[in-house]
Amino acid sequence: MDFEKAQIRFQELREQADDVSTEELDEIWAALPTVRPEEILGQWKGDVFNTEHPLNDQLRLIKWHGKTFVSTKDAKPLICRDENGKLYSNTALGKGEASLWMVEFRGEATATMVYDGQPIFDHFKKVDENTLFGVMNGKHIHDEGPFVYFVLDRE
Repeated sequence: MDFEKAQIRFQELREQADDVSTEELDEIWAALPTVRPEEILGQWKGDVFNTEHPLNDQLRLIKWHGKTFVSTKDAKPLICRDENGKLYSNTALGKGEASLWMVEFRGEATATMVYDGQPIFDHFKKVDENTLFGVMNGKHIHDEGPFVYFVLDRE
């Protein structure tokens, strides 16, 4: 799959209400360019692809809004909404916050959020200037199924 086709298919799948194939998401991932941590600083609104991963429902239950990358050493993986709709960093569930690093995943070094308090890595690739494709990977993620696939839109 080439880059342009990957961008188009990515947009189609994120709007799809039905379940999305992880195999197809993996094909799209492979066609997208890597990104550096400095390129993704800022606030991002998130959503998950419907892959039936158990964490998808958990993210919806905690009212996950997205992620904030203040700097490479100050990343907030679980920006959620409280009962009044106010945004906050859910450090209790995230067991702290995170930092951004270049980490190899599937043979490529790309911007990766490394969680402070648990063995979780969120790897990112660039769909366009304002959209990132994320894959959550970690020691306990495989116990619950395949990876968690998500999208971030720059706010």
